[in-house]
Amino acid sequence: MNTERHTTYCTTVPSPLGELLLTADASGALTSLSVPGQKGGRVVGEDWVRDPARFTAAERQLAAYFAGELKEFELEMRPEGTEFRRRVWDALDDVPYGATTTYGEVAARIGASRAAVRAVGGAIGANPLLIVRPCHRVIGATGALTGYAGGLEKKVELLTLEGSL
Repeated sequence: MNTERHTTYCTTVPSPLGELLLTADASGALTSLSVPGQKGGRVVGEDWVRDPARFTAAERQLAAYFAGELKEFELEMRPEGTEFRRRVWDALDDVPYGATTTYGEVAARIGASRAAVRAVGGAIGANPLLIVRPCHRVIGATGALTGYAGGLEKKVELLTLEGSL
């Protein structure tokens, strides 16, 4: 059995939000990005392999994003999740830098019923790729800054950086 295929690679990257934890699979595709204090964020496993070289593109793009020089990430991403969750996460990629959307609009974008808004919210809350999959751009229908797994103060920082607050 090829154990490299199932190895989780990781690194940490400094950011204005604190030290970010990134994971990737053997191909180098990003599988998660966690912020400090994130609800449900990843924690380094004892069998994980620290390999910063696998993350040079992600580190460079994150630095450019936080410097206000990058508006769209171009990284290979392979998060694990159900087909429904992956559809929701893919829809997040369509929310432009500097814009916001609502849970209902994301539900409509993926063809889900109005009743599915709660499930869409659950999928957004389970997004394993914070920042690069911009779940921070999703707000409540009333314009309220509802929920963010990384904490509302980090959501405010990201939306302020992007100019939407």
